[in-house]
Amino acid sequence: MSIERVRRRRRTPDEARQEALTCARARLLAGGPDSVTLKAVADDLGMTHANLIHHFGSAEGLQSALMGSMVADLSNALDTAIARLRTDEGAPLELVNAVFDAFAEGGAGKLAASIVLKGDLSHLEPVRDAVNGLVHAIQDKLGDPVNPSQNRLSAAVLFIALSAFGEALIGPPLRDMLDQEDDASRKVVAGLLPHFLLKSSH
Repeated sequence: MSIERVRRRRRTPDEARQEALTCARARLLAGGPDSVTLKAVADDLGMTHANLIHHFGSAEGLQSALMGSMVADLSNALDTAIARLRTDEGAPLELVNAVFDAFAEGGAGKLAASIVLKGDLSHLEPVRDAVNGLVHAIQDKLGDPVNPSQNRLSAAVLFIALSAFGEALIGPPLRDMLDQEDDASRKVVAGLLPHFLLKSSH
């Protein structure tokens, strides 16, 4: 894994945090969750280990902040997809693609799995916020606040998120075993999603 290192220089606290998160994401995508350590990120940025501890507290804190950053990116990507759900037949696939891309290409799936396996679920709080935000956003677009359908909407989001998480972790070998195309999982989820959303609007 080759991560470009930078010379040591003075940074504001916000600059230090943002650069550390950018570096941590590059490490995650290149080498997986185990490569995201305080020492490795500090070395890459020309910072001291103690400096990063000051900003994040621990490696778990850095990973939690990284997950929060990924979730923010996911939320931004979902805005347009959710806005199109009512009128565009292709919108369910766009919504599914946004979630799947975040879990797979963005690295959130592997990072979430690593956090879960370490046993401290508090570091998944950014994911909880994003999932609840997605439920509420779909509710605003498709649901009737006076006649809430939270359970069905939650089920739809659960369906998308679990599918995206599974695809990120084991999708490629499973698809190979079943002789399926690369986008097979996404198409299955997108095809079933309108059934959740249609029911939720009644």
